[in-house]
Amino acid sequence: MSSRPEDAAADQELASFLQVTGLPPGRLHRIRMEAGPLPSLDLDDYAGLVLGGSPFNSSDPPEEKSPVQLRVEREVAALLDEVVARDLPFLGACYGIGTLVTHQGGTVDRTYAEPISAVEVSLTAEGRRDPLLSGVPERFDAFVGHKEACRVLPPGAVLLASSPTCPVQMFRVRRNVYATQFHPELDVDGLVARARIYQHAGYFPPGELDDVIARVAAAAVTEPARVLSNFVRRYG
Repeated sequence: MSSRPEDAAADQELASFLQVTGLPPGRLHRIRMEAGPLPSLDLDDYAGLVLGGSPFNSSDPPEEKSPVQLRVEREVAALLDEVVARDLPFLGACYGIGTLVTHQGGTVDRTYAEPISAVEVSLTAEGRRDPLLSGVPERFDAFVGHKEACRVLPPGAVLLASSPTCPVQMFRVRRNVYATQFHPELDVDGLVARARIYQHAGYFPPGELDDVIARVAAAAVTEPARVLSNFVRRYG
């Protein structure tokens, strides 16, 4: 499920998810939520749902949100009503964490924003036991880049991973509903492509694009993809 209005960004995100999960294109049904009203979905038809990133910010004041963003938020909230009630397999990445935190009564704001970069993430004791993090080392590097983040976990949520600059990097609701602040789908090429697309979107000063690319290119990020491959292996 995508809400990126830029075709290049939406297509690059889809390609990244296909590459990391190993799914054939016919097994991954993409819905561009920003393009029109969410179609009626029978969730019994799906093994799981993945909600990717977005230029939308959940914590922006309602009066600053576009009509499209407000519609997408209403539709995602209604979908999450059913997902959480049924404990259906769900993985929200970046924007997906903001939607799940908000839906479940936590707090999202700009306290723990992170620039486009690689950060060291550490698993909690619960994270070391969680099947979606099977095979992931206790400490690993992951790509991030976000203007907002979870400041207060929702009631009953289980913290699975954290970083020094962003205390909530991954959490779980019930048994099968997950969200990550880091991007499990991205490798260096994917993040560089995304940085170019969003050069003027406020994630960094536009004139610093070359420095951002150099910083990203020097990173060794290999482990986050296991989250997605474990998700597919467990539920697909």
